[in-house]
Amino acid sequence: MDLTKARLAWIELYAKTGDAGLVCRRCGISRPTLRKWWRRYQSDGEAGLLEHSRRPHRLAAQKVFADQETLILSLRRDRRLGVKQRRNELIRQHALTLSLDTIHRALVRHGEQVLKRPRRWRKGTQRYSCPIPGDRVQMDVCKIWPGVYQYTAIDDCSRYKVLGVYSRATAANTLAFLERLIEEMPFPIQRIQTDRGREFFAEAVQHHLMDWAIKFRPIPPRSPHLNGKVERTQRADREEFWDTIDPKDPEIETKLWEWQHHGNWHRPHTALGGLSPIDRVCDLLDTTPLRETVEARYDASRERIRIADHRLDLALAQLK
Repeated sequence: MDLTKARLAWIELYAKTGDAGLVCRRCGISRPTLRKWWRRYQSDGEAGLLEHSRRPHRLAAQKVFADQETLILSLRRDRRLGVKQRRNELIRQHALTLSLDTIHRALVRHGEQVLKRPRRWRKGTQRYSCPIPGDRVQMDVCKIWPGVYQYTAIDDCSRYKVLGVYSRATAANTLAFLERLIEEMPFPIQRIQTDRGREFFAEAVQHHLMDWAIKFRPIPPRSPHLNGKVERTQRADREEFWDTIDPKDPEIETKLWEWQHHGNWHRPHTALGGLSPIDRVCDLLDTTPLRETVEARYDASRERIRIADHRLDLALAQLK
């Protein structure tokens, strides 16, 4: 039945019976719907039963000015940032807060809404996340520039991260970064997960982890997807931080700390439902164990010195 004829039937039945409840039960409509079309029929007759356009009578004013739109386009063309990355950069570097829809509309006006990036083929993905902050902290080192190496540690649950910059990837620098990591993480660390870089397998590093009651769990070779969170955050660091500064800047450590603070306290994370990492940490504060509890649960008899050679490490584990 045509909708206009159906509405006319509602109106005629209501005019005949005067019982709104009866009309709603028989026609399967709500009382607000019946009142809406009854008022339109009384004011405009059968013409009032036709569907009206839902387009707003007054459109919102333009939310971006010409200079802001130029800035949005430059971030797309020069640095090839996605919409969410661009929003974060506008907030961090230009104190400009725009919604994702506003940024997208600016791109559509200039035909720049599609970001062409090579897509990686993936056999399949299995999302995982530890339920408690500190249960697993992924750690890695990446070379930014000759003589500039970034140490990165990110919590699997909250995405809270700690960054450090050093001249080399060595066991001594790994120890220095671990001490800073334990000091700056707002919760106790139960497990460190790394790739098989030799800077992590020094006996001094592993002995210190045992002294701190932290489990050392290196991933198998050729499996960077197991350290996917730290890999992705390092990519974001390269695209949004290192592309905007000089790696040889004498104040690089201060700027890196500011970038770390912004990511932990102000940057919304899609995987966290738009929360920042510190918001996630606060939400799980009641379920996060204290340092004393973690140390009491730590079983030193189950830990051993790991070997960087994976096959040899497996053979030694079977002999134990």
